[in-house]
Amino acid sequence: MKEVYLGSCLCAAVTYELSATPKSVSHCHCRQCRKSHGAAFASYGSVPRNALRLLSGANSIKTYASSEAVLREFCTHCGSTLFWSRSQGEFADWVSIALGTLDTPFIAEKQKHVHLDSAVHWCSYPPQKPPSCMI
Repeated sequence: MKEVYLGSCLCAAVTYELSATPKSVSHCHCRQCRKSHGAAFASYGSVPRNALRLLSGANSIKTYASSEAVLREFCTHCGSTLFWSRSQGEFADWVSIALGTLDTPFIAEKQKHVHLDSAVHWCSYPPQKPPSCMI
């Protein structure tokens, strides 16, 4: 049986389910991800767009084009970042899920930290090794 992952925003106005395990788990340190999350980095995992199903709150989602090719989606009530996706190109049929919004735990088989050259200076890691995360 295929596992289903449930998720929601902070206020639970938006709920969703994933019919696929998030892949390409990354902890992004780029400026856009840091600003959209209000954190040192943002953790995302990607699924095919057709594996994401909104259960409630579709009208509570606002979409923001943070660049020419990237769309970010968040809850209009609580402000939780939910998803981002490319509006064009090779991965336009995938959506990245803000992993902090998942209510069903999972263990990422592979994960990586990206854009470490943009990392904030007030958050330090052990030398040569970014933190390891269980999601």
